[in-house]
Amino acid sequence: MLDTIRTIILDFQESRPETGVPRRVRIETLRGKAAVCIGVRRSGKSTFMFQIMRRLTDSGVSRQNILHINFFDDRLRDLRSGGLGRIMDAYYSIYPEKKNSETVYCFFDEIQMASEWEAFVDRLMRTENCDVYLTGSSSRMLSREIATQMRGRALSWEMFPFSFREFLDFKGVEWNGPLTSQRRLLVEKTFNDFRDAGGFPEVAGADRTMRVKIHQEYFNTVLFRDLIERYDAPHPRAISDLAHRLMESIGSPYSINSLHGYLQSLAHKASKTSVAEYLEWFEDAYFLFTVKIFDASLARANANPKKAYCVDHAMIRSVTSGILINDGHILENMIFTALRRLHPDVRYYRTNSGREVDFIVPSISPETGDRTGWRLVQVCESLADPRTRKREVSALLEAMDEMKEAAGTIVTRDEEDRIDADGKRIEVLPAWRFLLTSPD
Repeated sequence: MLDTIRTIILDFQESRPETGVPRRVRIETLRGKAAVCIGVRRSGKSTFMFQIMRRLTDSGVSRQNILHINFFDDRLRDLRSGGLGRIMDAYYSIYPEKKNSETVYCFFDEIQMASEWEAFVDRLMRTENCDVYLTGSSSRMLSREIATQMRGRALSWEMFPFSFREFLDFKGVEWNGPLTSQRRLLVEKTFNDFRDAGGFPEVAGADRTMRVKIHQEYFNTVLFRDLIERYDAPHPRAISDLAHRLMESIGSPYSINSLHGYLQSLAHKASKTSVAEYLEWFEDAYFLFTVKIFDASLARANANPKKAYCVDHAMIRSVTSGILINDGHILENMIFTALRRLHPDVRYYRTNSGREVDFIVPSISPETGDRTGWRLVQVCESLADPRTRKREVSALLEAMDEMKEAAGTIVTRDEEDRIDADGKRIEVLPAWRFLLTSPD
């Protein structure tokens, strides 16, 4: 096994991996803590690690000081079951002079595939002169596993598919600076491409037929490898049917009872407890996210209907029949993912009279990082119909009044306006502008 690990280490050091489009994600390292990058499969975590390596070598770090292991490598299947210490044994057998004298930059890709990885990384941080970078497809690495096993020795960052800014970078479209008429038209055209293609890097340049195939492959891989195989699920078909059900009803309220009833109608034996567990698994894989109602009471927030959104808006069309999905649902999902990049807990708001606003998130001061208030965001494909305009504006104004906020936002497909009413201001923004003005 040591020979195999040595070969993997040297082969990578001699390679020149593709670094792709620079991601607008900043990972700040802290001595003594591992940097953990987590997110859905194929979102670009590994490529982002290659970008960090490139920055290191550009700053003068020798490639010999970079150790990279991808735990999806079939040659390491025996290593996944234990004995991770052999990795450093293999490395220092190649470079014995570096032990305790030079910093080694360790990059471990999809490390959750290996058992007892937490103890290995913990020991590495305590006993070796190493900077450690990890990637994984499980949000448990962010919460329970990291918190309990690594005892504060890690800092975690999330990686999502391309944002609209990153998609513009991928397409080579200049967007930073004054938007001339020509540049604005190009940005709007690229937004249409982004709406159709979504943000998965591998899909961004594919045609429609290939895009659908790739999305469906991702969908099935997440379901069967990250969920069904990982948890040894006793009702795999129920999990698949539940995922399709949620994808078909993006942004629509659901309850555990309603989802359980749906699975029962398909003759599945999964219990209500199992349904709740499946929903946690979906979020754990950064695949489907649950949005609860905004309420100070945790019990009421959990008891009220919830909504589900997908990590990538374009995947929805690729894996659903499209009967229950319209452009408004896709737009709403797109805005959700933009907000979710910034806020781990996105909620929807219901006014005292029962009107709903799609999203509410904290307003954060860029200078201090403190919460300064609340941001209310309504999403509507078009306000051209007077009845739709009245409904959306009234709900937002009522929510703003209850939350004591003077400003709110309505995101539309391509309309732009400013509405002043009752001493309050509502900015109506086209989706492309909202996505460009939202921070990374």
